[in-house]
Amino acid sequence: MQLFVNDLTVIDFSYCCEHRGIVGESWIVDVMLDGSLNEMKMVLDFAVVKKQIKAIIDDAVDHKLLIPMENARVSVSNSTHHDDHEYVDLQSKRASYFLQSPSCAFAKIPAQEVTISSVVEYLTDIILQQLPSNVAGLKLTLRPEVIDSDYYHYTHGLKLHDGNCQRIAHGHRSKITLYRNEMRNEDLEHFWCQRWQDIYIASEDDRVSKNQCQLSQHAVSQLNDSHQFFAYQAPQGRFDIAVETHVLEVVDCDSTVELLADFIARQLKAQQPSDKFTVIAYEGVGKGAIAHA
Repeated sequence: MQLFVNDLTVIDFSYCCEHRGIVGESWIVDVMLDGSLNEMKMVLDFAVVKKQIKAIIDDAVDHKLLIPMENARVSVSNSTHHDDHEYVDLQSKRASYFLQSPSCAFAKIPAQEVTISSVVEYLTDIILQQLPSNVAGLKLTLRPEVIDSDYYHYTHGLKLHDGNCQRIAHGHRSKITLYRNEMRNEDLEHFWCQRWQDIYIASEDDRVSKNQCQLSQHAVSQLNDSHQFFAYQAPQGRFDIAVETHVLEVVDCDSTVELLADFIARQLKAQQPSDKFTVIAYEGVGKGAIAHA
């Protein structure tokens, strides 16, 4: 007997890629269970599927930085600055990134690359360990949203957030819709999606000096003049990141979707003061904010 739930949840995360650097991503999750009927004549109660399995997936990968542990371009080590914190050093072909975060902000994928298949395997092992014995099989489907327009991948962190959004390297794959004088403008959409493709978005308020940024000894030895530094203390712990300028956008606000929509609207208005703009910015799948200028 099989039981399925489509659109169970959306996981928003970032991952380390040897080619692209740190990449923000959003995947929709579908689940199918194989098993015999239990005493309630069910494979598993839908309420359990929606609550328990979603919670397992969220805890394992959502709002985390996924690290391909078998890739030589990335290394993980225990922090010497704080207990229960780790360093992540990524030297991709595009740029180098160096981080410190609480260990809970990272998911270690036992693979050469973070792909849909490697994450499915990772999650399947975790979920099956926590399901009742009558469930014999699990099929997870991870899929990106079908977007028929431009989109961008971004990574950020929100120091004021009480939940997992505070993690300094989590991200999203997002579309954007822009209107100029009440007419949709796909050229502007394309411009911003190119500008923010595989970008790290940092807040100017979180900027620190090189000496204030807490990184591994290896990271310190690899820093160059292009790196900029950001750090903050949040409820889960201390977060630090060093990012090279060419993969970085520094904004004059926090990087909530509300303020990012407003940031884009203000940028457009400054360039064309006599025009009216509407920005519909998305944060992953099916949610976002609208700003006018």
